Amino acid sequence: MMRPLRRRIGALRTRRNLWRLALIGVVALVAAGCSTSGSSDISVKIGDGQAASGNGQAALSVQLLIALTVLSLVPAILMLATSFTRIVVVLSLLRSAIGIPNLPPNQVILGLSLFLTLFVMAPTFQKANNDALQPYLNNTIDQNTAFQKGVDPFRTFMLKQTREEDLQVFIELSKEPRPATSNDVALEVLLPAFVVSELKTAFTMGFLLYIPFLIIDLVVASALMSMGMVMVSPTQIALPFKLLLFVMVDGWVLVVQSLVKSFN
Repeated sequence: MMRPLRRRIGALRTRRNLWRLALIGVVALVAAGCSTSGSSDISVKIGDGQAASGNGQAALSVQLLIALTVLSLVPAILMLATSFTRIVVVLSLLRSAIGIPNLPPNQVILGLSLFLTLFVMAPTFQKANNDALQPYLNNTIDQNTAFQKGVDPFRTFMLKQTREEDLQVFIELSKEPRPATSNDVALEVLLPAFVVSELKTAFTMGFLLYIPFLIIDLVVASALMSMGMVMVSPTQIALPFKLLLFVMVDGWVLVVQSLVKSFN
């Protein structure tokens, strides 16, 4: 019993010594690197500019902070300025109408919504790429012109999908003069009006999806009450009939087709 114990203690001591030697070696390498790199110049380049001491470095730091802030908001802007909002809300309401709130999973709903958004927004993305991104990369237009031409396809899409009464509400809330043309509508007014209009359209489509499943629930509940089976949950009995109806009418294809056509 003593010999195995002594062997384990010796192995542990050996491992500790090895870790100490490794730690000493790492510290020595870091110290040597710091001593040899003390005289080297460190510069930060953003684009064609170089950060130097004084006001230039402060200006580049502010620009970098603004760029990172804008990049963090890009996913939210892309989701709210495209067809993603309507699609994901309708699919979520459909899942609740069927009566299985966890199927399909959230990852499937979000993935399907993303791919349908790319399918619906493909002409808009293509126009923005041809009119703004490619000319800017080829140095034929400047940054401001590229931004304006890149925003125009999304502005056209949002204006086409936004209700006039919703847009009028936000124009009045902004207390700005009524724009003469659609190009004069500010983005900070158009974006919330578009999101509210998309939510209204999505809830309207969700209500229409609820009706057939609600009828099945009422029929099943009435049948159970007439048979005196009051203690049986109507939801559990109605769920197979809902799934059967949805599969028989090829529900997913119909819902996706209705969503895509609703943007035309």
